[in-house]
Amino acid sequence: MDNIKDFAPIIYTPTVGLVCQNYSGLFRRPRGMYFSAKDKGEMMSMIYNWPSHQVDMIVLTDGSRILGLGDLGVQGIGIPIGKLDMYVAAAGINPQRILPVMLDVGTNNQKLLEDRLYLGLRQPRLEGEEYLAIVDEFMEAVHARWPKAIVQFEDFQMKWAFETLERYRKRFCMFNDDIQGTAGVALAGLLGTVRAQGRPLTDFADQKIVVVGAGSAGLGVLKMALQAVSRMTGPEADPHFFLLDKDGLITKERKCVDPAAAPFAKSQGEISELGLSEGASLLDVVKKVKPHVLLGLSGVGGIFSEEVLKAMRESDSIKPAIFAMSNPTANAECTAIEAFQHAGDKIVFASGSPFDNVDLGNGKIGHVNQANNMYLFPGIGLGSLLAGARIITDGMLQAASECLASYMTDEEIQRGVLYPSIDSIRDITAEVGAAVLRSAVAEEVAEGHGEVGPRDLSHMSKDETIRYVKENMWFPIYSPLVHEK
Repeated sequence: MDNIKDFAPIIYTPTVGLVCQNYSGLFRRPRGMYFSAKDKGEMMSMIYNWPSHQVDMIVLTDGSRILGLGDLGVQGIGIPIGKLDMYVAAAGINPQRILPVMLDVGTNNQKLLEDRLYLGLRQPRLEGEEYLAIVDEFMEAVHARWPKAIVQFEDFQMKWAFETLERYRKRFCMFNDDIQGTAGVALAGLLGTVRAQGRPLTDFADQKIVVVGAGSAGLGVLKMALQAVSRMTGPEADPHFFLLDKDGLITKERKCVDPAAAPFAKSQGEISELGLSEGASLLDVVKKVKPHVLLGLSGVGGIFSEEVLKAMRESDSIKPAIFAMSNPTANAECTAIEAFQHAGDKIVFASGSPFDNVDLGNGKIGHVNQANNMYLFPGIGLGSLLAGARIITDGMLQAASECLASYMTDEEIQRGVLYPSIDSIRDITAEVGAAVLRSAVAEEVAEGHGEVGPRDLSHMSKDETIRYVKENMWFPIYSPLVHEK
């Protein structure tokens, strides 16, 4: 905890991606619980095999989309382990009350199926109702034993990420970190870029944002950004968002648009005046839109090419923002050095994986922000737990994002610093957790925690809420083995 800045890259991204790729060969002992498709009908009894009587936080994956590395099957268990390590370090969740879980429903990764060391089921992934029946059974079993535990869904492929979120969010206290956590961190950074331009936050509605990557993370960012714009301008909001996938700019002309991406598909009328059409390349979109923000969640390393970055020099913003948010480092859309070298020293830069600050010469430093979910998901989980929230609402997630966005001073924002230092992660988590708790109380979904009931929570001031959160964080206290005389 005292050296979180040094250890975070080891227990979390980028090292955790390498661990997952090689997990079967590195395996020494089980950490967490494994539920497989072969266990159907047995999960309600299996859940009682976990030795801890109380579990507060569960991180669950099916290994189908690990970071930007694709289907890693059962080897994806490294992600729940790493995330829960961050919960312990950042949110002070008692390490005896955490549970990493792998739902092993097979893998479509042929290389793993042929690997004699692979630990998981050697079969193709379950699909459709067969798949959902496994997840349903697990969620019911968890809720039966630990009804107040928070369940965080992590690294599910896009179709199941959205499906499971909508299926469970009104029934259980759960959230999807890839959709909602990533979106919250990105929104905090996007609001920060508006402040960096010296403009009021209400001008966020006028920002032109190009998002590269139409997966669960990219669509989650756009959905939360749309909610923010709607609160500022009303339900008839018409934001200037442009979404691209591997086939280029997504418009209503495309024949097979994913239902989750459809709300962000541009009409021909909207883009024809810009000289764009269906499937337009990233370079064409950047040149003609001149966006304030270029945000990547594509998982394609280097997609922000030299030409694309140079085109950002013509942005309509006095401080263009470039967010290369894909993990791990090899999948980042560009490096920090490339961004500052080609897009200029006036940009604001953020990445998902850590990069060193860039020496721009003449005593100037190009600040690198790590736009990573670690700033939000520990606070979302902790605040929901201490509120005793029945469910996790959009309002609670919005409160977390806005809390993070307001954490930085104007002076720091002007220097291009959008996110605080990881060294202060516990203080950040306490503030975010308190904001989530207050929102849960305001939305009447808080049922209290332990001896603190919902009425007690509702009477707490902002400072009292933060103090309450901090007092409920676990700290390691090591008893001396030898007593001094």
